[in-house]
Amino acid sequence: MPWEPDVYLRFADHRARPGYELLARIPDVSPSLIVDLGCGTGSLTGALEERWPTAEVIGIDSSAEMIAKASATQYRVDWKIADISDWEPTRPVDVIYSNATLHWLDDHRHLFSRLRSYLAPGGVLAVQMPDNWRAPTHQVLVDTIDNGEWPQAARDALMRDRLSAQHEYAAWVQPAELDMWRTTYFQQLEGDDPVWTWVSGAILVPVLAELSDAEQKQFEQAVKQAYRVAYPQGPDGRTTVGFSRLFLVARAITS
Repeated sequence: MPWEPDVYLRFADHRARPGYELLARIPDVSPSLIVDLGCGTGSLTGALEERWPTAEVIGIDSSAEMIAKASATQYRVDWKIADISDWEPTRPVDVIYSNATLHWLDDHRHLFSRLRSYLAPGGVLAVQMPDNWRAPTHQVLVDTIDNGEWPQAARDALMRDRLSAQHEYAAWVQPAELDMWRTTYFQQLEGDDPVWTWVSGAILVPVLAELSDAEQKQFEQAVKQAYRVAYPQGPDGRTTVGFSRLFLVARAITS
């Protein structure tokens, strides 16, 4: 099942806010090369281009659908389809930016050390990753998959807790000046079953791809019912959902 940009963008403001806050915490630098890893539909990549209009900006995503959407924008960005797992820049990078992407990848020790090695002197690695693995948004999915008769491929496709300890990330990006924090956003979502809409456009994409049409309907019904209990709709018709995220901004220094 390919990514569906329109579904992903249904809560674009909520998804983008952490990305803008990450961008705001990048220190003043004068980059010549900026890379956005996991650029998606490109709105945040455009914000990078707007902040540093003289820099070369590259947007990288593994989804052809997302890159097609990004390519339709007017931003002066070089859009590329590539896998971050084996991506290498052609020269040192001044800003590597990644919003809500790196948690999809394995072996964070190697990944973060590798990205740090790509930085030019004084360059910045800026990363934001969801840190909500024990909240109902994710626990409902785990319980539904583990307690139901679903294909093994769907079970294997569900992303479990992906993050390492904060002190490990701090060690993997050295030598660097480090700014790291965690923020919980209490989002007001509108519409019927908005939590389902949120996860079905992101973490559930690979899971649903492994289910038949009938299984998808059964799975959707079970998850929606559990979400309605965990996240009841308020009297104003809105649903309050807490979502935590881990931020890391590392500026390379010489050891």
